[in-house]
Amino acid sequence: MKISIGSDHAGYRHKEALKKALEEDGHAVIDVGTASEDSVDYPDFASAAARLVAEGKAEMGVLVCGTGIGVSIAANKIKGIRAANVTNVEMARLAREHNDANMVAVGARITPVALAIEIVRTFLKSEFSGGRHTKRVEKIQDLEQQ
Repeated sequence: MKISIGSDHAGYRHKEALKKALEEDGHAVIDVGTASEDSVDYPDFASAAARLVAEGKAEMGVLVCGTGIGVSIAANKIKGIRAANVTNVEMARLAREHNDANMVAVGARITPVALAIEIVRTFLKSEFSGGRHTKRVEKIQDLEQQ
């Protein structure tokens, strides 16, 4: 799978660990940065990773900042993105199964790196269940038109 990944300075170390784990799992990773722990603005990197997913250049996306909140809010401003800020494995699975999320965000300051890797792996292996959730996801997409 081709995956976009981006972080701010607070998420840099987690991003690097996640990127390594994803590559070891056989995924192609498009890293949009940041490239250090020097202070940067998270919307720049969240939007860059989200645009790759929205444009079909990546199948899924992974975002990291201090809490996961800022990057998920920024990514969700991009048409076609459903980014879920996730703090545990069950949320990762349900974000895919019920919400057809195409990006996952984790918080480096609140989620240990081993758990973040488990969250991302669960997110990527989970699938949208469709059924009654389809109409709800369609309603979310319709909000982009308003």
